[in-house]
Amino acid sequence: MATIYSKTADGQNEIETRARRLTPRARSTLILVDGKRSAAELGKLVQQADETLQALLEAGLIEVVVTKSAPVKDTIPAPLAGGAPAAPAPASGMALVEFEATRRDAVRAINDLLGPEAETLALRMERATDADQLRIALERAVAYIANARGGGPAAQFAGKFLSNLQG
Repeated sequence: MATIYSKTADGQNEIETRARRLTPRARSTLILVDGKRSAAELGKLVQQADETLQALLEAGLIEVVVTKSAPVKDTIPAPLAGGAPAAPAPASGMALVEFEATRRDAVRAINDLLGPEAETLALRMERATDADQLRIALERAVAYIANARGGGPAAQFAGKFLSNLQG
């Protein structure tokens, strides 16, 4: 069974303020918790993942979102009665599902590329409520990736995610 965790409001606050002075391993794990990766996937990225996730859970910084053997994409709830979207429309011509998928995938990619260094960039992307805000965050990410990893990875990231927002 796959257990998926997401950050709580306290967890988001901890990333922004560092008020609890978490250990580097706990902080890195908290940053990597995105509501999409399973505990098994996190276990490949950090040492002692089970113990660290349990400690973050007990501290109220993360919560269990899904405990299933089904893929996460199959657990997305159906639209609310009345058909109202859960978030504002992202941009003209771009479907909400496509926007959310682009944002989610970009956050995962930046975390995979840069690890804990991507914290601020990932938070900006997660907070984006429309395509313009996401495009600005992605452009900053491309510049940061170019400085940290070089032009090749930056161009790949830009090609994959910025091209989705060009209309």
